[in-house]
Amino acid sequence: MEAELVALAGSGASTLVGLMVSDGWEQVRRRIARLLARDGDVPSAEAELERARDGVVAARDDGDEEAESDYVEEWTPRLRRLLRRDPDAGRQLLALLAELGGAAPSQSAGSVHNTISGGVQHGPVFQGRDFFGGLTFNGPPAPGPAPERDG
Repeated sequence: MEAELVALAGSGASTLVGLMVSDGWEQVRRRIARLLARDGDVPSAEAELERARDGVVAARDDGDEEAESDYVEEWTPRLRRLLRRDPDAGRQLLALLAELGGAAPSQSAGSVHNTISGGVQHGPVFQGRDFFGGLTFNGPPAPGPAPERDG
């Protein structure tokens, strides 16, 4: 069950941060605030969401993908704690993700096994399960094939 909570919290956080910079944010902000404010303090939850949104928008405007992904990392454990405390919140989050077209977890979280084979790799190799934000590599170009010799 813990793996499913982790996966759902990660999907929820990723969708939440993506929504913050979308045109649909105003329509979903209050619904997300109600989900987060299980004790009924919706205005405080809305204010917290707006502060986070300001940070996400600033990160996006600055092209700071790392800062933007930090918000996903910040919201993931918060959602996980909410889901642990209140099982009904999990059902509501799943329904909200499905309705908004968010990435509801399709497989349980677990270990990842990666293998590289087939010779020498002359470039970056990504190994992992979930990648958030963009990835940029700045380095020398990969070597090309060896020149043919007459002989």
